Amino acid sequence: MIYVENILICIVIPLIIASFFVKGNVRSFSASFVIGMLVCLVSAYISGTIDVIGGIGSEQTSIYISPMIEELMKLLPMIFFLYIMEMNDEQLILCAVSTGAGFATFENCVCLLTGDTYTFSFVLVRGLAVGVMHIVCMAALTFGLIMARKLKVLSIPSIVGAFSLSVTFHAIYNLLVSKPGITSYIGFALPVMTAVILYISFHKLIEE
Repeated sequence: MIYVENILICIVIPLIIASFFVKGNVRSFSASFVIGMLVCLVSAYISGTIDVIGGIGSEQTSIYISPMIEELMKLLPMIFFLYIMEMNDEQLILCAVSTGAGFATFENCVCLLTGDTYTFSFVLVRGLAVGVMHIVCMAALTFGLIMARKLKVLSIPSIVGAFSLSVTFHAIYNLLVSKPGITSYIGFALPVMTAVILYISFHKLIEE
């Protein structure tokens, strides 16, 4: 039997050791990547507990509960980076993207290692859809925080607004891919298309 904690340990330890030999943005990326994986594990614990206690069912939990839990847990390190570390826009984007990548990587690893044998097409869709989705959610969240700081309206309402944006996107994706058919194809394509838009927007925002 494979325990998700064992998977986490095997991935995290090399990254932690490697971080001692690098510095600057590389170290920030590695640290945020590890944070993303830890956030993924904690989010799974919380969502799973709510599912068991409430008897909601895995599909309903995925659509209605998991987006809120996961995006809230990913928001917490961003608040730390923003207020405690006082990172600039470029650093925030780096940490946000790497946190999302860490979250997606760990989730995909657990899915592939604890599930049945999957086809190459499934693996490809999993990487391009689910993997990109978590990065896009973090990017959208950070985009909202950066815009609020630039407009000097960074407060609890603006943070809640940015959080709501990421939760909404996450929930829409989960809802679209919950059933096979045309809606699932739209859901799989949504993260990639949004990633392109955010990539262009971020570069314009940094240049201003």
